[in-house]
Amino acid sequence: MQGIIAIEKNLSRLADLLETEGYDVVDLENTNIDSVDAIVLSGVDNNIMNMQDIQVHVPIINAAGKSTEEILEELERL
Repeated sequence: MQGIIAIEKNLSRLADLLETEGYDVVDLENTNIDSVDAIVLSGVDNNIMNMQDIQVHVPIINAAGKSTEEILEELERL
């Protein structure tokens, strides 16, 4: 799968890798979530956009404890 991936700002190293692999990378905070193909968070404990009841209909990948290569593998399986 190659598409638009929304990531948190603190995952810049991952953003660089994804862009070299052909993904379009956008900042999670400044994008319409419905327009992305997947979301990568640095930890699921984070409250996306400070909302308790947000629902998204795209895959969310928890990057905590994973290498950039492991995250890339997960995206390729989608």
